[in-house]
Amino acid sequence: MKSGSAVSIGEAPRLRRALTLRDLILYGVIVIQPVAPMSPFGALSERGRGHVVTAILIAMIAMLFTGISYGRMARVYPSAGSAFTYVAQEIHPSLGYVTGWSMVMDYMLNPLICIIWCAQQAHEFASAIPVWGWKIIFAAAFTLLNVRGIKTSARANMAMAAGMCAVILVIFMAAVRYLLGHAHHDPRFLTRPFYDAQTFTYRGLFGGTAIAVLTYIGFDGISTLSEEAENPRRNILRATVLTCVAIGVLSAAEVYIAQLIWPAAEPFPNPDTAYVYAVARAWAPLFGIVGVTLVVANFGSGLGAQIAAARLLYGMGRSNALPKSFFGAVDPKQRIPRNNVLFVGAVALLGSLFLSYGRGIELLNFGALIAFMGVNAAAFVRFFVRAQRKKAENLVPPLLGLFVCLALWLSLSGPAKMLGSIWMIVGVAFGLWKTRGFREPLTFEAPAE
Repeated sequence: MKSGSAVSIGEAPRLRRALTLRDLILYGVIVIQPVAPMSPFGALSERGRGHVVTAILIAMIAMLFTGISYGRMARVYPSAGSAFTYVAQEIHPSLGYVTGWSMVMDYMLNPLICIIWCAQQAHEFASAIPVWGWKIIFAAAFTLLNVRGIKTSARANMAMAAGMCAVILVIFMAAVRYLLGHAHHDPRFLTRPFYDAQTFTYRGLFGGTAIAVLTYIGFDGISTLSEEAENPRRNILRATVLTCVAIGVLSAAEVYIAQLIWPAAEPFPNPDTAYVYAVARAWAPLFGIVGVTLVVANFGSGLGAQIAAARLLYGMGRSNALPKSFFGAVDPKQRIPRNNVLFVGAVALLGSLFLSYGRGIELLNFGALIAFMGVNAAAFVRFFVRAQRKKAENLVPPLLGLFVCLALWLSLSGPAKMLGSIWMIVGVAFGLWKTRGFREPLTFEAPAE
């Protein structure tokens, strides 16, 4: 074979390195979704006492530091990028297990909160069916579609992202028109979404920020593309950071105009669908347009989250972290972990009947923040503790990311921390029993992307 050929005889084919920095950023924005802050807007406003914009920007700073740690660790583990891998390899397998168990909570709760939100919004459109009825409908739809092996294509994701961006543009235009037509003589009107002396408390702000982390969930997925990216040692880190900035700025702008249109002091008819009510005040047709857009977005997110959770449980079953006969089984026809899809669907439906949307977000972030702290700690150990030359650039970002994530984790509500702690205690107890005090290996496998 000629010297210029890409693959020599006998060499196994490799993934093509074709993703540019722009491609990686676009992928990150699509995964996170450009409408990310709209669904939790009401929960954010209530917990943060109106300081939604500030909460999202503070959360962006925390995610920037964490994104740096993810990008650096992806250089070391380009084909196995995951929080539990980083922690298990760099710190200790038992802590890696704890991190992995916290990620299980994330994966299980994602479809649950999507069911809750879709059901609430669908009830606004068709109130004849009770909310619990809509929850059953959406849980069944997620499960049946995933059991059939239906998969969303990249083109469909791109079309959805383009549609969301078009809706966002219409929202901004309607909001500007509305605000120009309603003059306000209070000089603090434009700054109140950032800071309102009458409602501000640090506890409320950081409580809201702990929920605002949901806006950025998914940015770490960029690290899974290391083997397909051009110059991954540079571009994975840059793309992760720039994606956080892009989503942070866009999200802040989206909630800023909503807060101007609907002041925090005025209660929402339904906090779970607060953003829809806010923008509909600027232009009535937006109630249906934005409502449908967010139902589609949450439906797609919930559909993907359920199969991702099923794959994570399959990895755990295959590695004997869970009973292999049930969780490690694959349907021979559809080639999917059918038992796990049904299991996740049942758990998501049951949880949606007892949890509120806001509590579900906090529980999801309970697990996510533990994983983020683990990644920052792993980066600190890898690039500073074990490094021959101690550099400030390897010390400051992971430590800041660790402590900010810890502060946000501590700011979660008491009930969320209690329920999350029960989940973690059960998982750790199971791990101790399964591994005889962590003396035997117990691993988690990441779901296939």
